[in-house]
Amino acid sequence: MSRAAPGERGLIARHAGTVLAGQLAVMAFGVTDTVVAGRFAQDALAALSVGSAIFISVFVSLMGGLQALLPIWAELSGAGRRAEVGRSVRQSLYVAAAAVALGLIVLLHPEPLLRWTDVPAAMQAEVTRYLAVLALALPPALLFRLYSTLNQSLGHPRLVTWLQIGALAVKLPLSIWWTFGGLGVPALGLVGCGLATVAVNWLMLALALWLMRTQPLYRELRLWRGMERPDWRQLRQFARLGVPGGLSVLVEVTSFTLMALFIARLGTAAAAAHQIASNLTAVAYMVPLSMGLATSARVSHWLGAGDPARARHAYRQGFELTLAGALACAAAMVLARGPLAGLYSSDATVAALAATLLMATAAYHLADAVQTLCVFVLRCYRVTVLPLAIYCTLLWGIGLGGSYLLAYRGLGPWPAMASPLAFWIMSSAALAMTAMLFLLLLARVLTGTRADALAFSARPGGR
Repeated sequence: MSRAAPGERGLIARHAGTVLAGQLAVMAFGVTDTVVAGRFAQDALAALSVGSAIFISVFVSLMGGLQALLPIWAELSGAGRRAEVGRSVRQSLYVAAAAVALGLIVLLHPEPLLRWTDVPAAMQAEVTRYLAVLALALPPALLFRLYSTLNQSLGHPRLVTWLQIGALAVKLPLSIWWTFGGLGVPALGLVGCGLATVAVNWLMLALALWLMRTQPLYRELRLWRGMERPDWRQLRQFARLGVPGGLSVLVEVTSFTLMALFIARLGTAAAAAHQIASNLTAVAYMVPLSMGLATSARVSHWLGAGDPARARHAYRQGFELTLAGALACAAAMVLARGPLAGLYSSDATVAALAATLLMATAAYHLADAVQTLCVFVLRCYRVTVLPLAIYCTLLWGIGLGGSYLLAYRGLGPWPAMASPLAFWIMSSAALAMTAMLFLLLLARVLTGTRADALAFSARPGGR
């Protein structure tokens, strides 16, 4: 095992590094829009904060359900049954179609959510227009995520990364051009950013389909056979992973993004400062997300190959890399908080408040990194429902509920803060508790054989 250690660590690091480069390119879409909207108008940045919160909640939750299929395909690959992957991928298109339909309903009818969260009426019209444009980007974005999950399960994320980096080169000039106008195009404001997002997502999907048709990597998977009727046994297997996985992501993301909707009532300066902090936190999250994807791919590969010891070893290597990356990101947030906030906004009030928030986001990120890796590895062992229950209790109950009380009504001996800082403090505490519980759960799962772990996951509360 000592000889295998550097090799396993290197495989995870290279896989995660490749995924990270692509994820950062995608996150740069949001950074671009935040900077462009902030330079266009403070009102546009505030509307972007609310609109992007809703879109991200929808997209990432649905994406989580699709991404949860990674262990299935990685196990088939590890077991040498790659010819079966193609049929499984075709069956997953039924899941993707249902996800697209559900997401479009929410994006095209956000009015009840905007009213429930008391988003100012002056902001609602702009947010609604922005989401109607982004609805056009949802189908290609989810289908491309399916392509990305397939590549990650096979241990070949490089093609996805190149597509994402290339799309950024298109997204940046389009966002600037269509937002500010020029060359015969009128200034479209925030809608211009949305249209640029639509264009690059359809472009990435078209190129992904072309690669799947032409690259030798996909030939043995037999992807391009006729579409079979729904295989309900296969779809139930997808549901056992995808539904709890998607709901877990929904709880996690909404506990994060609903902050923007509740903070909006504090005014445009608070909403704009929160958008800066949340955007930087989302960028930092790409590090543990990439590590989670890479580690779970290796863990599932070894489980499929019938080697639970090497699966546990892969988890340990991934955990060490994840913790190191989280410490580096948290330190950068604290040490460079002033320049980072100033990069996003020229408004002194907004930049000063954002710099304060970044102190809390550093703690938030450390806890987020640990729990992210744990939940990815738990899915490899089919443990999905208990993490969902923990998410609901802590992230919604203590994180979001406690944040609301601390911000607007007071919590115990602490008076109402009337500041976005209250949301970051309580959310950080909730994530820290979540991370500790996940570590305990994962330790219990990993102490047995794979058969023991699967038996555990089948118990009430396990799956």
